[in-house]
Amino acid sequence: MAHSLSAKKRIRQNLRRKARNRARKKQVKTAVRNVLDAIAAKDAEKARAELRAAIKKIDQVAAKGTIHKNAAARKKSRLQRRLNAMLAK
Repeated sequence: MAHSLSAKKRIRQNLRRKARNRARKKQVKTAVRNVLDAIAAKDAEKARAELRAAIKKIDQVAAKGTIHKNAAARKKSRLQRRLNAMLAK
Protein backbone atom coordinates (compact mmCIF):
# COMPACT_ATOMS: atom_id res chain seq x y z
CA MET A 1 0.00 0.00 0.00
CA ALA A 2 1.33 3.41 -0.96
CA HIS A 3 2.00 5.85 1.85
CA SER A 4 3.37 8.96 0.22
CA LEU A 5 1.13 11.42 -1.56
CA SER A 6 3.07 11.09 -4.80
CA ALA A 7 2.74 7.29 -4.75
CA LYS A 8 -1.01 7.58 -4.13
CA LYS A 9 -1.33 10.02 -7.01
CA ARG A 10 0.66 7.68 -9.27
CA ILE A 11 -1.79 4.87 -8.44
CA ARG A 12 -4.74 7.09 -9.35
CA GLN A 13 -3.09 8.12 -12.62
CA ASN A 14 -2.28 4.53 -13.52
CA LEU A 15 -5.88 3.44 -12.95
CA ARG A 16 -7.16 6.16 -15.26
CA ARG A 17 -4.58 5.33 -17.93
CA LYS A 18 -5.33 1.62 -17.67
CA ALA A 19 -9.05 2.27 -18.22
CA ARG A 20 -8.32 4.50 -21.22
CA ASN A 21 -5.89 2.02 -22.76
CA ARG A 22 -8.31 -0.89 -22.30
CA ALA A 23 -11.08 1.10 -24.01
CA ARG A 24 -8.80 2.00 -26.91
CA LYS A 25 -7.64 -1.59 -27.37
CA LYS A 26 -11.27 -2.73 -27.34
CA GLN A 27 -12.08 -0.23 -30.10
CA VAL A 28 -9.22 -1.61 -32.20
CA LYS A 29 -10.35 -5.19 -31.67
CA THR A 30 -13.91 -4.27 -32.67
CA ALA A 31 -12.72 -2.49 -35.81
CA VAL A 32 -10.55 -5.47 -36.79
CA ARG A 33 -13.44 -7.85 -36.18
CA ASN A 34 -15.69 -5.74 -38.42
CA VAL A 35 -13.15 -6.01 -41.24
CA LEU A 36 -12.77 -9.77 -40.81
CA ASP A 37 -16.55 -10.24 -40.74
CA ALA A 38 -16.94 -8.27 -43.98
CA ILE A 39 -14.15 -10.31 -45.60
CA ALA A 40 -15.76 -13.56 -44.45
CA ALA A 41 -19.06 -12.40 -45.97
CA LYS A 42 -17.21 -11.65 -49.24
CA ASP A 43 -18.57 -8.10 -49.24
CA ALA A 44 -15.81 -6.15 -50.99
CA GLU A 45 -17.24 -2.65 -50.62
CA LYS A 46 -18.07 -3.07 -46.94
CA ALA A 47 -14.68 -4.66 -46.32
CA ARG A 48 -12.89 -1.71 -47.93
CA ALA A 49 -14.90 0.78 -45.86
CA GLU A 50 -14.32 -1.16 -42.65
CA LEU A 51 -10.61 -1.47 -43.45
CA ARG A 52 -10.30 2.30 -43.86
CA ALA A 53 -12.04 2.81 -40.51
CA ALA A 54 -9.88 0.18 -38.82
CA ILE A 55 -6.64 1.64 -40.17
CA LYS A 56 -7.66 5.07 -38.93
CA LYS A 57 -8.47 3.71 -35.47
CA ILE A 58 -5.24 1.69 -35.31
CA ASP A 59 -3.19 4.74 -36.27
CA GLN A 60 -4.92 6.87 -33.64
CA VAL A 61 -4.31 4.32 -30.90
CA ALA A 62 -0.67 3.90 -31.93
CA ALA A 63 -0.19 7.67 -31.91
CA LYS A 64 -1.37 7.75 -28.29
CA GLY A 65 1.15 5.07 -27.37
CA THR A 66 -1.41 2.47 -26.35
CA ILE A 67 0.00 0.01 -28.87
CA HIS A 68 3.46 0.07 -30.39
CA LYS A 69 3.81 1.60 -33.84
CA ASN A 70 5.26 -1.64 -35.24
CA ALA A 71 2.35 -3.64 -33.81
CA ALA A 72 -0.01 -1.18 -35.50
CA ALA A 73 1.81 -1.55 -38.81
CA ARG A 74 1.66 -5.34 -38.50
CA LYS A 75 -2.09 -5.29 -37.82
CA LYS A 76 -2.73 -3.02 -40.80
CA SER A 77 -0.56 -5.12 -43.08
CA ARG A 78 -2.27 -8.38 -42.12
CA LEU A 79 -5.73 -6.89 -42.63
CA GLN A 80 -4.75 -5.52 -46.03
CA ARG A 81 -3.31 -8.90 -47.06
CA ARG A 82 -6.54 -10.63 -46.06
CA LEU A 83 -8.61 -8.17 -48.11
CA ASN A 84 -6.31 -8.53 -51.13
CA ALA A 85 -6.53 -12.32 -50.94
CA MET A 86 -10.32 -12.11 -50.83
CA LEU A 87 -10.40 -9.76 -53.82
CA ALA A 88 -8.05 -11.99 -55.83
CA LYS A 89 -10.45 -14.90 -55.60
